Amino acid sequence: MDDLLKIDATEAARRVRERETSAEALTALVLEQAEKTEPRVGAYLRLDLEGAIAQAKAIDNAIGDGKQPGPLAGVPVAIKDNIHVEGQVTTCASKILGDFQAPYDATVVRRLREAGAIIVGKTNLDEFAMGSSCENSALQQTHNPWDIAHVPGGSSGGSAACVAAHSAFISLGSDTGGSIRLPASFCGVVGYKPSYGRVSRYGLVAFASSLDQVGPFARSVRDVALSLKVMGGRDPMDSTTPDREVPDYPSRLADNLKGKRVGVVRAYLDEMPNREVADAVSRAIDALKDLGAEIVDVELPHAEYGIAVYYVVASAEASSNLARFDAVRYGMRKPADSLIDMYMQTRGEGFGPEVKRRIMLGTYALSAGHYDEFYGRAGKVRTLIARDFEKAFEKCDLIAGPCAPFTAFKSGEKSDPLSMYLCDVFTIPASLAGLCALSLPVGFDGAGLPIGMHLQAPAYADGELLSAAHALEQQLKASVDRLPAIA
Repeated sequence: MDDLLKIDATEAARRVRERETSAEALTALVLEQAEKTEPRVGAYLRLDLEGAIAQAKAIDNAIGDGKQPGPLAGVPVAIKDNIHVEGQVTTCASKILGDFQAPYDATVVRRLREAGAIIVGKTNLDEFAMGSSCENSALQQTHNPWDIAHVPGGSSGGSAACVAAHSAFISLGSDTGGSIRLPASFCGVVGYKPSYGRVSRYGLVAFASSLDQVGPFARSVRDVALSLKVMGGRDPMDSTTPDREVPDYPSRLADNLKGKRVGVVRAYLDEMPNREVADAVSRAIDALKDLGAEIVDVELPHAEYGIAVYYVVASAEASSNLARFDAVRYGMRKPADSLIDMYMQTRGEGFGPEVKRRIMLGTYALSAGHYDEFYGRAGKVRTLIARDFEKAFEKCDLIAGPCAPFTAFKSGEKSDPLSMYLCDVFTIPASLAGLCALSLPVGFDGAGLPIGMHLQAPAYADGELLSAAHALEQQLKASVDRLPAIA
C-alpha cells in the first residue's frame, strides 16, 4: 500500500493545501485502492470515477490560483446511499427506489464539498438502514476487510468497510440505534454519532425521525472532530438543529483526562459472555485511569428495556416515513388494475423482509386501540432511560463500556431477527436519550477481529467526548495500529 494511504484525513488535507501532494494524486490512489479491494469487500454500490477526478482537479486549480481550498482539501469521502448526492442515484439499498436520482445535495454533502472534500462514491447499507450486519441490502453483500467471511456490521456497513479498507479517508453513515457505532466496532475504525440535532438531516432519507443522525467514520478521532466541525450547526432545512455555536472541535482535543470522571456500568463487563471483549474494554478503562481520569460506578437501571422501546418507536416512525414510497411519484412501479393493487404489488416486491417486518410492527403499534399500549408506553420508558443518563452524568462526565457484545460474526450466522436486534443492546440507549457517542478501537480478539469501546457523553458535550476519545486513542495507539490484510 502507498504510504500516502496510511495517513489520516487531517494530515492528507494539510499535504494537499501545502502542495506536498495533489488532490488529484490522492484521489487517484484511493480509486486505485478501491479497484483493488472492492471485488472482495463490496463496500461501494457506485464509484464516481470521472466526477471524483474532476472535483480533485478543481481543488488543485483553486490552490494554484492562491485560493483557500478548505479544511478537508482534496480528502476523498464516501457517502452512505441513503444520503443524497445531487445527480447521483440514491437507492437506500432497496429495489423500490430503482434508479431514483437525487435532485439536490444533502446539507452534510454540501458542507463537505465547501470544505474541499472529494465525493468518490455511494456505499452499501442494510435496506433503508434497517439492520445490524449489512446483509439486508437488496443489492449486494458487503464483507469485513479484516476477514471477508465476517460481516462489517450495519446498517452503515459499506461506510465502515471502505474506511477500514483504505478506499476512503472519511465516510458518512447514519445512526438510528447504533448503525455507525456497531460497524465501526466490527471494522476497527472510529465511528461517531453526534448529539441529536448537532448535524443536519436534510437530504437523509428518513427512517426514524426522532432518532436518526448523520455522522462520520474515520481513521482517527481528530478526523472525526474535523468532520463534525465542518458538518455541524444550524440548518434552516432541519428544524431539529438548534441555533448554537459549533465549537472548534479539533483545537479542543487533549492528551490527558485530568479532572475527568468516567462512569462504568459494572454489570456490562461482569456479565459479558465474550470475555475477550470484556477484557479489552477493561484494559481501555485502566488506560483512562492512567490518563488521569477518576473511574466511578454508575447505574442505568432502565437501559435493559432499550431494545424493546427502540423497536416500537423506530418501527412506528418507519411505518409513517416509508408511507411515501407509494409507486406514484418516484421509484419502481408495478402495473396493476387498481390503485390499491399497485400499492400492494409495488411495496410487496420493492421492500425486503426486514423492512416489511418493521413497517408491520410499526403500523400495528400505531393502530387504533394499540397506540397507548405500545407507542405511548414506549415513549414513557424512553423518558425513564433519558432520566437514568441525567442522573448518571451527575456523577461523571462520560460513560465507558463495550460497544458490542461480541466481535464481527460470520455472514449468515444470525438468521433470526431477535439475535440480530441484540447486536445493538449497548448502543440503543444513547440514541433514545439523544446523547453523543462513539466507538473507538481498543484491541483485537484471538481471531484478529477488532474490538470497539463505547464512549457516551451528555447531549452537546461532543467536544468533551472527542477530547477524551483522542487522549485514549493516543494512549492505545501502539496496540491497535494494525492494517487489515485486505488493505
